[in-house]
Amino acid sequence: MVVLAACTGTTAPDASPTTTAGATPTPSASESLLTDQIGGHTAVGRLADAFPADLVPVPEGAEVLVSSAAPAADGAVEISLNLRTEQDTGGLLEAVRAPLVAAGFTESAPAVPEAGLAAQAAFARSDGAELLVVGILDRDGTRTMTLGGTVRTTAP
Repeated sequence: MVVLAACTGTTAPDASPTTTAGATPTPSASESLLTDQIGGHTAVGRLADAFPADLVPVPEGAEVLVSSAAPAADGAVEISLNLRTEQDTGGLLEAVRAPLVAAGFTESAPAVPEAGLAAQAAFARSDGAELLVVGILDRDGTRTMTLGGTVRTTAP
């Protein structure tokens, strides 16, 4: 007779208890953390279909890694943009800042700067109902920028 003590949580009188504490599953070589399934509002290597490129244009020479634009409440759009460029940090931040400020956003520095980032900024409009946060990482002469938040596609 075979008793599966580890599965039932009980042991047979003559069996030694089996423990699995500390055991960590190891993924097999066929498992992947990546998926071919991309959300309906997400695009890899390009801007998502409803991405407001007039409000947040891709800086010249930048490579879009991934972007998204998902409808939110009150006609707003939740957006994210990740890109890579060799443009300098100041120029990259200015390429994002200029169209946002022209559209009525105000810029503020983060209350607590995140360690390791070359630049950070937040842009708000509509009494904070629209908010974008930007972070730029500088590694080995290449900048990676992440931008995310909620905007309306039409000015208030």
